[in-house]
Amino acid sequence: MGKSDLQSSVILEAKDVGRDFKIGDGSVVSALKGINAEIEKGTLTILRGRSGSGKTTLINILGALDKPTRGSVIFDGKDITKLGEAKRDDLRRYEMAFVFQSVALMSGMTAYENVEFGLRLAGYPYKMRDKRVKEVLENVGLGKRMHHRPPEMSGGEQQRVAIARAIAHNPKIIFADEPTAELDTATGLHVVKLFKELVARHGMTIIMTTHDPSMVDIADKVYTLEDGETVE
Repeated sequence: MGKSDLQSSVILEAKDVGRDFKIGDGSVVSALKGINAEIEKGTLTILRGRSGSGKTTLINILGALDKPTRGSVIFDGKDITKLGEAKRDDLRRYEMAFVFQSVALMSGMTAYENVEFGLRLAGYPYKMRDKRVKEVLENVGLGKRMHHRPPEMSGGEQQRVAIARAIAHNPKIIFADEPTAELDTATGLHVVKLFKELVARHGMTIIMTTHDPSMVDIADKVYTLEDGETVE
């Protein structure tokens, strides 16, 4: 594979990313210290590390939820660290998607309505919404549960609804911050295997954080963080 082929397969790149925070006494703590990482299209990448290692800070910067103190993030050929807030909002709404530890579903809405609401926010064409909602709920194995509300579902099913909502508008990349933290190990593994299936079948690009070593073998690539730095 030539250098140009390799370059074209990289959708997201962190270049010497650092992030400092001021604490109460006025001193500065470096949460990230010169992180370099490359994310290729159509892969599942895991950022692993203990609590406080910097993985959530890093995923927030990669997902344009936060800006680095130093360095840059290149997404789809653009330096997103130089974009204004309005353009960063558009980037998150139309080209990215997020799955969090807390599923953040509307408890009074069915699975179908939660996903359809997400499509409305993303400006997805009205005439195509019904077909797309049903399609993604089938993709995550919830075709027969689409008219159930979150309180009527297990934790794993709720997380799958959140994943269906995230993938529905065909984002270029999905960020999942500790999506299995509130699930038991077996259910968590089912969720990560679903991510892997979405990558294999639909060519999606997914980055997730975890502190659980049992998840690591499923990933295409793993970055381990300790004290704000990547380690082998």
